[in-house]
Amino acid sequence: MRSEDGRIFTGAQKAALLMLALGEDQGATLFKLMHEDEIKEISLAMAQLGPVRATTVEQLCNEFARELGGNGNIIGSFENTERMLLKTLPRERVAQIMDEIRGPAGRTMWDKLGNVSEAVLANYLKNEYPQTVAVVLSKVKPPHAARVLSLLPDGFAMEVVMRMLRMESVQKDVLDGVERTLRSEFMSNLARSTRRDAHELMAEIFNNLDRQSEQKFVAALEERNRDAAERIKSLMFTFDDLQRLTPVAVQALLRAVEKDKLPLALKGASEKLRELFFGNLSERAGKMLREDIEALGPVKLRDVDEAQAAIVALAKELAAQGQIEIAESQDEQLVY
Repeated sequence: MRSEDGRIFTGAQKAALLMLALGEDQGATLFKLMHEDEIKEISLAMAQLGPVRATTVEQLCNEFARELGGNGNIIGSFENTERMLLKTLPRERVAQIMDEIRGPAGRTMWDKLGNVSEAVLANYLKNEYPQTVAVVLSKVKPPHAARVLSLLPDGFAMEVVMRMLRMESVQKDVLDGVERTLRSEFMSNLARSTRRDAHELMAEIFNNLDRQSEQKFVAALEERNRDAAERIKSLMFTFDDLQRLTPVAVQALLRAVEKDKLPLALKGASEKLRELFFGNLSERAGKMLREDIEALGPVKLRDVDEAQAAIVALAKELAAQGQIEIAESQDEQLVY
């Protein structure tokens, strides 16, 4: 279904919207008739729905448009979802479902684990039995399993490898037991500890400031709390940090970046950073890029900052998707 504002709704989102429109009592009645997996799927869609226009509600429920149209906008939220679930399910079960939908995305437990940071997962698994870790790593995707394995203590990691080599098909009751443990001990705690580190949040905010404002805030913070300022600066990822990209990553970024953004961004960049991009272009493309930069003439610093911020955001998005890698520092060892 596509709404008037162009928003496309999945089947789960349409079901969630309809239940919200019906109200808590009627929605609770429908939940009673559903399978647990259906409850989870619709609950997740409901919690992430956000504001929905009244016209979209009418479009979905056209046979009840007269009754629903006066209700105004509907807001799907975690709170609304939790109240509706409490109408039909025990409080403990509702708490478990809410923990799961607030946690990493994924239909199954193993899908969810694939969306958990490898550092977080490794930190949890290092305290488990090697056989349990072997089962978990055999169920997640190999690239994710490899990153987790590399973060485990060496001796423990080798024990896990040996268990995986000797492991045959895992019995269903063993698999169910591991899944229950992960759900009750790991996922629920993960969902409750989603509060971000204040320094990480501030680093992201500073990343989105224009250059002059960023320098002003960092300088002021250095005067008041140098340790906090240094930690925030270490967490920030700026346009100059693109020097940490490998040549392969730079080439991937060049393919993805909007062509009008690059000349503007490089207009205010250091010669070293310019050469990073020129060095990953053909001679002809590099010449054209230099000409585009010269043709810009004088530009506003604000426009340069915006173009650089857009490219930084793109690099971080590509890294999050696993399409490129960003070295932790310029000193990190690379092999070409």
